[in-house]
Amino acid sequence: MKESDQTKDLTWDFDQSWGSFLQSNTRLCLNTFDFSDLWDEESSTEDEGTNATNEPSKVLKDPPAPPPLPPLPPPLPSISPKGETIKCRTLKLHWKELQNLAPLPRMTRFGMQTIWAGLEPVHLDTNRLEYLFESKGSSTSFNVVSGRQKQSPLSVLGLKRSNIITIALSRLPPPRLLPPAIYSMDSCVLDRDDIQRLQELIPTEEELSLIREASAQNPHMPLAQAEVCLLFLGEIPHLSTRFQLWAFALDYDSLEREIAEPLFHLKLAMEQLAASQTFRCILATVLAIGNFLNGCKARGFELSYLGKLSQVRDTHTRQPLLHHVCVLLLQLYPQSTDLYSDVTSVNKASKNDYSQVQSNFTQLEAQCKASWEQLKLLNKAEEKQKGRKGEKRRESDDALSLDGSLRHRLPKILKDYEERLKVLRAVHRRVMNRFHSFLLFLGYSRAMVRDTTPEDFCKNISNFSLEYRTMRQAILQQRERERQRSGAESPGPNTPVGRRKHQQTALQVSDEQSRLEEVLKTPVSMTRLDVTLPRNRRRMLDIQGLVHFHRN
Repeated sequence: MKESDQTKDLTWDFDQSWGSFLQSNTRLCLNTFDFSDLWDEESSTEDEGTNATNEPSKVLKDPPAPPPLPPLPPPLPSISPKGETIKCRTLKLHWKELQNLAPLPRMTRFGMQTIWAGLEPVHLDTNRLEYLFESKGSSTSFNVVSGRQKQSPLSVLGLKRSNIITIALSRLPPPRLLPPAIYSMDSCVLDRDDIQRLQELIPTEEELSLIREASAQNPHMPLAQAEVCLLFLGEIPHLSTRFQLWAFALDYDSLEREIAEPLFHLKLAMEQLAASQTFRCILATVLAIGNFLNGCKARGFELSYLGKLSQVRDTHTRQPLLHHVCVLLLQLYPQSTDLYSDVTSVNKASKNDYSQVQSNFTQLEAQCKASWEQLKLLNKAEEKQKGRKGEKRRESDDALSLDGSLRHRLPKILKDYEERLKVLRAVHRRVMNRFHSFLLFLGYSRAMVRDTTPEDFCKNISNFSLEYRTMRQAILQQRERERQRSGAESPGPNTPVGRRKHQQTALQVSDEQSRLEEVLKTPVSMTRLDVTLPRNRRRMLDIQGLVHFHRN
C-alpha cells in the first residue's frame, strides 16, 4: 500500500512537472560557471534587433541598482584646428562610418553611452601622416574486425550480425548478468560505452522469432552465444526506452557543458574587451588617423575595419597602417599591452558556433521532456507487470528496491536536470541579449546587430589582436637589435666595456701627467748645455728631448 501511494505521487509529479518547467530561476550557476552577474533586465529581447523602433526601451519595474559609473569625459575635440587644410591629397580609409551614436536606450552592464563617447583624444603628428600617406596616384584603395569465429552448436543469425554481437560481448559482462544491470541501471556494471554497444544489439521481433523457432525445433542443441544474448535482451520490456533514459542521465553533464562553456567564454570576452584600455587606445588612434586622412570628423567606425589595417600601406616606406598604429601606441601609451593577452576569452569564443549552441539547447530541452515521458511509461509498465511474473521479475524487483541504484534515483535526478535546464535557459537568453547590448555599446545600429553573429565578431577581434601582437613584437625586436648594435659600437659609461675603457684612460692620463710634472720640476742649471752648437739648435734639441721623454 505504501509503495502504491508512492507510485501515485510520482505519477502526479510527471503530469505536473513539465507544466512548471517554464518557471524562472534566480540562481544562475551551472557547475563551475557563475552567471550571477547577469541582470534580470537582460531576460528581455529588446536589444536583439528585432524591434527597429527608435523609442527607448522600457525598463523593468524594479531593476537592481547598477554599479556606480565613472564620470563621462568631455566630448572629443576636433583633431585639427578649423582653419587647417590638407595641402595634398592623402589615402582614404574605406571604413563604414557610424552615423547615429545616440545614448543607449537603457542602462546596461556597460553604461548609458557607447564606447566612442568615452575615448580620449589622440594628438597626432599630422605633417608626418600627410607625408607618409600622401596620395601619389589616382587609386587610393588597397585592397571490424576479422578474426576467428567461435563455433556454435545452433546459429540462425547471419554471419555479419553474429560477428558484431560476438565482438560486443567480448567487452561486456556475461549475457545472464545483463538483465539485472539494465533493470537497475547499474553504472558500475555497464558504463556509457557499454550502453552504446547494447543499443546496437537490440534484437528485432524477426530475430527473436527465428531464435525461438530454431530452439523449439532443436530442443537438445544449445544455442550460440549471440543467440543467447539476444534472448536475454528480448525478455526486457521497453529495452530501447530504458537505454535512452539511462544514456540521457549519464550524458546530461557533457551536454550542458557543450552549451554553457561557449556562453561563458562569450560573457568573459565582452568583459575583457570593455575593460581593455589598450583596445580603447587602438580605437582612438585609428579613429584619429582616419579622420585626418579622410578629412572628416567621424565619431566611430565599424570594428570589422580593424582587420584591414594591415592591408593599407603608406606611399613612402611601404609600411602597413597597422605598423604606424603600433608605433604611435608605443610612443603615446607606453603602458599599453599587446592586446592579445588581454582578450583570451575572445579567442576561445571565436572557435564556437553559436547557432549550433542554440540547436544543442533546443535538443536538450526536447530530450529532457522526452525523459519524463519515458520514465512515466516505465513506471506504468512495471506496475502493471508486478505480480504477473513473480519468479522472473523477482530478480529485477530486488534490483529496483536498492536505494543506491540509478533507477531508484532517476526521478530525483530528472528533477535536478529540470532545474538546471531552467538556469541554462535563463543564461542563454541573457548572454545573447548582453551580446546585443554590447554591440550597441560599440556603436552598432540595430540592423547591424541583427546581422552580426557572436562567432564572426569574436573571430574578427581575435584575428586583429593576433596581428597587432605580431606587429608590436616585430617593432620591439627591431628596436632591441638597433640598441644592441649602437651599444656595441659605442659602449656607454655604465656598461662593463665602458667602465674598463674609462679606467684605462684615467691611468694613462695620470701617468702622463706625473711625467710631465717631473720634467717641469727639473732645474734648468742641471741640464747639460752644448756650447759648441748654435743657440737655436740647442733649443730645438731640448724640445725634442722633452717630447721624447713625454712619449716614453
